[in-house]
Amino acid sequence: MAYFEKQGLEVIRNRLENRTVTLADGTAVPCLGQGTWYMGENIKARDSEVRALQSGIDLGMKLIDTAEMYGEGDSELMVGEAIKGRRNDVFLVSKVYPHHAGLDMISKACENSLKRLKTDHLDLYLLHWRGRIPLAETIDGMEKLRKEGKILRWGVSNFDTDDMEELWNTENGKNCTVNQVLYNLGSRGIDFDLLPWQKAHNMPIMAYSPLAHRDSLRTQLQSSPIVNEIAEDHRVKALQIALAWTIRTDQVIAIPKAVQEQHIFENAQAATIHFTQDELERLDEAFPRPQKKIPLDII
Repeated sequence: MAYFEKQGLEVIRNRLENRTVTLADGTAVPCLGQGTWYMGENIKARDSEVRALQSGIDLGMKLIDTAEMYGEGDSELMVGEAIKGRRNDVFLVSKVYPHHAGLDMISKACENSLKRLKTDHLDLYLLHWRGRIPLAETIDGMEKLRKEGKILRWGVSNFDTDDMEELWNTENGKNCTVNQVLYNLGSRGIDFDLLPWQKAHNMPIMAYSPLAHRDSLRTQLQSSPIVNEIAEDHRVKALQIALAWTIRTDQVIAIPKAVQEQHIFENAQAATIHFTQDELERLDEAFPRPQKKIPLDII
């Protein structure tokens, strides 16, 4: 917190409160949340990870994303510690394994997640990726959980455009709230068709790995002359420009992961960055928009 106070905690928090994405039901959520993949797996790092999430919440990054897959539940246990006493401050997201997404298992999987998170409901429950269970069956399971109050909304993850079309045309498929996919300045295949489809159907994207998922790609972002020129103009770092680009519209929620206090602050600070049209065109020049369909990037 000392680092935040020196750098202007209130300014960052106020800006994040005004940078939201509106869900189809009218709920406004922060454009920046916190991811937790690989967090919770090392018991020696548990305390620092809990503090990291709590610091992010203090800054306004109140959406926290986890999954039963992450550490086979260890991430959810860690998140549960981080939000203890602050559940009403948090928009809580978790994800179900595809093989647990049938009517015979989804209720148990959800209940297990709730126990680990020490809460009675999820704000959003996602199908982690598409498996062999028919979409109609998973939707039925999600709708049952929603009616029971165990989840308030449901969505999907790692769905490409054709998957979304099929989902949309399945009974109750239009109740899907978000689609969580990989998206960042260096991996922008969804700009060609998926992102426009989501916008047309009033369904936000939740972007995982918004700071790049490969070391080589992150190096490209950090070493790009154009990205660095724009970063210098804004007096921030290159990766902050990359993160700000991901949330440049009101239809994308980004969930970067950070444990170090300075990185948490830098992620939150990205929400204060606004680009000129010229800057956006220069970033398009450095990392071009796709001109054809590209298979969905998945990790």
